[in-house]
Amino acid sequence: MSENRGRGSGIQTALVIGGGVAGPVTALALREAGIAATVYEAYPSAADGVGAWLGLAPNGQAALATVGADAAVKAVGQPVPGMVMADGDGNHLARFGGFPELPATLTLPRDWLFRALTDHAVAAGVRFAYGKRLVAVEEAPDGVTAHFADKTSATADILIGADGIHSTVRTVIDPQSPVPEYGGVLSFGGYAAVGSEAGAEPGTMYFAFGRAFMGYWQGPDGRLIWFAGLPTDTPPSPADLVRVPKAEWLSRLRDLYTGHVPGERLLRHTSPDDLLVVGRMERMPPVPNWYRGRMVLVGDSVHAPSSSSGQGASLAIESAVELARCLRDLPTPGEAFAAYEALRRPRVEAIGRNAAAVNKVKSGKSDALASAFPSPEELLRPLHFHRIEWEAKVNVGANGPLSTTA
Repeated sequence: MSENRGRGSGIQTALVIGGGVAGPVTALALREAGIAATVYEAYPSAADGVGAWLGLAPNGQAALATVGADAAVKAVGQPVPGMVMADGDGNHLARFGGFPELPATLTLPRDWLFRALTDHAVAAGVRFAYGKRLVAVEEAPDGVTAHFADKTSATADILIGADGIHSTVRTVIDPQSPVPEYGGVLSFGGYAAVGSEAGAEPGTMYFAFGRAFMGYWQGPDGRLIWFAGLPTDTPPSPADLVRVPKAEWLSRLRDLYTGHVPGERLLRHTSPDDLLVVGRMERMPPVPNWYRGRMVLVGDSVHAPSSSSGQGASLAIESAVELARCLRDLPTPGEAFAAYEALRRPRVEAIGRNAAAVNKVKSGKSDALASAFPSPEELLRPLHFHRIEWEAKVNVGANGPLSTTA
């Protein structure tokens, strides 16, 4: 870890709104850059039992290593290095064993990742404040004040919105900002006690496309962990989703996946108690304004690519580290925010477009499986090998931000 470069932007304090994935990593990265940050989370406590499983790719793990949090996450994650692409009839179309020079993708429940990052950040000295739902922001020439629903407020040099795909900070920065885009699919997950009859190799994730899509892998307890979609053009509201009994959702999924290999088998061995109703598959379309004044967005609040990318958490972590690096090296918040956006926007929007194409396949709007997945290695190389050059200094030239090792 390098010493910070003396707070190039003059920023000494930051308010980080949101305690999910991006929030703790942003606060940790800011500490490395010499900036003290407090994380303000709307919920009354750290998330437990919230969310389904996710994957943390090698690029996300590398970004975590920048802030020293990679070991904490690796301790609770399950390595799944392999990938098999298949069709709905059970035919294997492509196989990929992972890049030997990189660590395996880690799978873990979302709340385990939240907990590991939060615990690591607290141990590093980051302060968290819970029950702080943002309701308003006031800017001044020398700072910014956040007002919370509990009638308290907090002031710092900058405010960072790490508050997820339904971000409040995004609408404060730009009231006309786009809203999340529905991908045509309701997402579900679950656990299937199938045993050896499924033919799933440990350490391999399977993606089976057809009339409907299902992904699955063998979990640490031997059960198969699966995720699947139920295409619909008229998705129910979150409140309506939870009102439908799980047994009814499971029945609908079983009807859809009749004849699908292995979907029919996995769903037959899934009980309603083991079904996870995840909700709408959503992504953020391009956000015109990533920052305004002393406020800036990071993670899903500005570039949620949908779960089809397998990169949501990893991209949030990358952006948190890149933002801190820009604040470390550039002379004003405005220059730092502009450089950060220029460094991140092309990558995250390209990944988001690819995920949107996959969503069309999953929702039955396209059968272009070959174009959505050219080959696992070709698809994953530019994703997994990406690195944030923390040790390099950010400079701004005539053609935008660049890095030097000086």
